[in-house]
Amino acid sequence: MPNLDTGCQEYRELSRRGFLRSSRAMVAQVAAASVPAWLPRISLAADASSRDTLIVVFLRGGMDSLSVVVPYGDPNYYASTLRPTIAIPPPGETNGAIDLDGFFGFAPAMGPLKEVYDAQQLAVLHAVASPDTTRSHFEAYDVIEYATPLAHDTLFTGWLARHLQTSPPIGTGLLRALAVNTVLPRTMSGAPATLPIPDPATFDFPGDAATITEARAVLEQLYATTLEPMSSAAQSTVDTIDLLNSIDFDHYTPSGGAVYAGNAFAQGLKSVAAIIKAEIGLEAAVVERGGWDTHSQQGAIDGGMANNMNLLASGLRAFWLDLQNYMDRVSLVVQTEFGRRADENSSLGSDHGYATAMFAMGGNINGGQVITDWTDGELLHPDLLYNGDSLDMRVDYRDVLAEILDKRLDSQAMTTIFPNFTPTYRGVANG
Repeated sequence: MPNLDTGCQEYRELSRRGFLRSSRAMVAQVAAASVPAWLPRISLAADASSRDTLIVVFLRGGMDSLSVVVPYGDPNYYASTLRPTIAIPPPGETNGAIDLDGFFGFAPAMGPLKEVYDAQQLAVLHAVASPDTTRSHFEAYDVIEYATPLAHDTLFTGWLARHLQTSPPIGTGLLRALAVNTVLPRTMSGAPATLPIPDPATFDFPGDAATITEARAVLEQLYATTLEPMSSAAQSTVDTIDLLNSIDFDHYTPSGGAVYAGNAFAQGLKSVAAIIKAEIGLEAAVVERGGWDTHSQQGAIDGGMANNMNLLASGLRAFWLDLQNYMDRVSLVVQTEFGRRADENSSLGSDHGYATAMFAMGGNINGGQVITDWTDGELLHPDLLYNGDSLDMRVDYRDVLAEILDKRLDSQAMTTIFPNFTPTYRGVANG
């Protein structure tokens, strides 16, 4: 997990239980080449070419949605006892929010995404959460990425992996999905033909350039006589290297005037954009960004959180501009493990809370709206806060994922992807 915050005590005290869960996830990754026996035998769709490519952006650390998407229309937001220092001012004031719909606004640092919102290709969902109310980062990762709230010790494949396991590949199926990371996230645990590749431009056969050809021939011959599934996995890896080497990442020129910043997040999105345009059959990708665990000196106006918000918004806008001719076949979601408390702490930050915000972006996303149920316009009223300190859930995050998987990715196995759950569609996607 890149860019994890070390200021949070939980990150410094990874428990034995958390370690065991991580180990189980790694075991699921090793088994990704085969479909588990428990999966139902279903009839797969004949035409996979119409499916969107799904991009999942995961913000690790717990994003403070009350700073990112400001509910300035809720009078409780500006109560003297809630956020006297860290609240984002309303639109029209110095450093004020950027109005979205007369009630919600983006933090100033999120400004680059206003263009996408106005183009009706970005939807914001607020008061989003899971029924599992844990405030532990590591338990929340299990819950959100395995998509098994209240039963996250029973299933160790990710929800995106289960989608890929129950859907036909697009094209050859050689590289169906990738994580722009050094390890597969839980979301992809058990996914077929899926690899963690931190930099697709440098994904190549290891060794000295002068001897690569000879070394490759020796290893290919060696693995050809190895037992399955090692033999096929080795050949598939070599073929994937050749596939990615067919894309000229070094000379890739973004379209639409898009300019990607030099940070890892933006460059990861740039690589994904190049792969999508190469049309090699990529079905999904995960790109992550840490730094959202803002316990102290949050700085949503001119500090660390503002920098992180601008990095996020600028990267997403560049991706959107670059893929203008492809956005009708792309759906992107942004999620985080949980939100922050409604009240600021004594360190001018915010502690672990409950509900948060989520974004959906794409050519067939019903954007230009904030989707939520902000009860009576006062969801921050003390009587409505969850546990007396946090934004309560009004949208289950699986509602959003399920609707996009159904309407944009032609999923035929919703009960397998999200077991024991019946989604409520929120009008996020066309299809």
